[in-house]
Amino acid sequence: MKKLIYISMVASSLLVADSDMELLQKQMNEQQAVIQKLLGKIEKLEQTSTQKDAPKKALVQEKKDTREYKHYSNRTKTFGQAAYLPDISVVGDMSYVSRDRKDGELQHLEVPGVAHGLLASHNHDGDSHSPYNAKNGFNLNYAELGLSKSVDPFFSFNSIFHFSESGVEIEELYFTTTALGYNTRVKGGKFNSDFGYLNSKHHHAWSFADMPLVYESFLGMHGINEKGLQLQWTAPTSNYLMFGLEALQGENEQMFGNSEIHLEDMNITALEGIDPAPAKKAPSLFIGYIKSSFDIGDTTVLGGVSYAKGSSRIDHTGDEEGPHAFSGDSELYGIDLKVKHYFDSYSSLEWQSEILSRKMEGTQYALNTAGDALVSPSMTKKQSGLYSELLYAPNKSWRMGARIDSIFKNDVIANGVNQDKPDNLNKYSAMVEYYTSEFARLRLQYNHNKALYNEDGQRNDINSIILQANFAIGAHGAHSF
Repeated sequence: MKKLIYISMVASSLLVADSDMELLQKQMNEQQAVIQKLLGKIEKLEQTSTQKDAPKKALVQEKKDTREYKHYSNRTKTFGQAAYLPDISVVGDMSYVSRDRKDGELQHLEVPGVAHGLLASHNHDGDSHSPYNAKNGFNLNYAELGLSKSVDPFFSFNSIFHFSESGVEIEELYFTTTALGYNTRVKGGKFNSDFGYLNSKHHHAWSFADMPLVYESFLGMHGINEKGLQLQWTAPTSNYLMFGLEALQGENEQMFGNSEIHLEDMNITALEGIDPAPAKKAPSLFIGYIKSSFDIGDTTVLGGVSYAKGSSRIDHTGDEEGPHAFSGDSELYGIDLKVKHYFDSYSSLEWQSEILSRKMEGTQYALNTAGDALVSPSMTKKQSGLYSELLYAPNKSWRMGARIDSIFKNDVIANGVNQDKPDNLNKYSAMVEYYTSEFARLRLQYNHNKALYNEDGQRNDINSIILQANFAIGAHGAHSF
């Protein structure tokens, strides 16, 4: 009986288990059907998406193929020069001059203790130097060829070639960074320094036909035009505020220099015990400046302070008359101010002034009175000067103005003794000019120069009339304020 009960219980368990298996199998079949249905929907959606994206993918592939073709074709076809031509400009300047002194007389005049050869052609170290408007009669002052272009997103490149009757020179050739960031810019090559206001301007951008007396006397007709590097930073302020530093080779013709002075060129054999004035290591000229500008209504004010320090090797031992040389160190200080008021788009009144002050300390080499021996006293020069000009433009075609030049301090001390050089060396100018367009200008200027003396120490007043014509063609960049 017990066996029968056990058998019955086992049979019942098997029947229950078999029933559960059938239920589980049924549930699994239902889930598999749901999964298959979902997979079908996903496949259908993928097919629909592929059909929609096909045009986009085809366009992307087409652009990619086009770029690859252009890249290949640019490497294989003829160079497209038109896309890389620089901006080209030519500026020409000529003049007619009438002075009440003959050209031969002007060669012997100087600003005593400061400079010589400011008006007429003269020979220096075997080369002929001619300032602008040098001769009575007609003068072809120069032709200026300018080439400029953006090199790439990081650099621009500029060059100015100066043609005159005596030859060709590279006036400027420099690169400028365009993507350094942080309001910073670097310039390198040969360029006009941003010392002061006028120094960086080319001749055709001056308001008068000649350079101010203090600039030409201290720095020569080209100003500070040097090879080197320039770093400028503009402050992120509401008004313009810029700081600049420059390291330059130091080869200025009037005030700075670093080459060895060859005293034997003065044809003096008795040089024992004389300092040979050795060369200085370049770069030897360093410049710093701060410039700022702001507006008051329709009036713009621009001002700055500048400082330059460098070695001086001024070698005039090869001059035909009065050979001399200077070896030492020099400092130059500058303050500039420009105020311009606009009455309307074309009418304005502006006042521009600069003060320059220099100190030169070293040894002056020259011949004695008899011309048969060399003298080399210690020399200190403390000299200051200024120019101030007032300009009025009633419309876009006419402009007129007046300028006062003065070297008001001229202390020259040799071996501790003041040489009593004349000061209050003045020059007065007036001009009127007519513009047929922004590319052509005619200017009439009158100068009364009371700063020149002859070899006997007598002052020679010079009156000059200059008729100047200036023309420009091509893509010439706008001038700075």
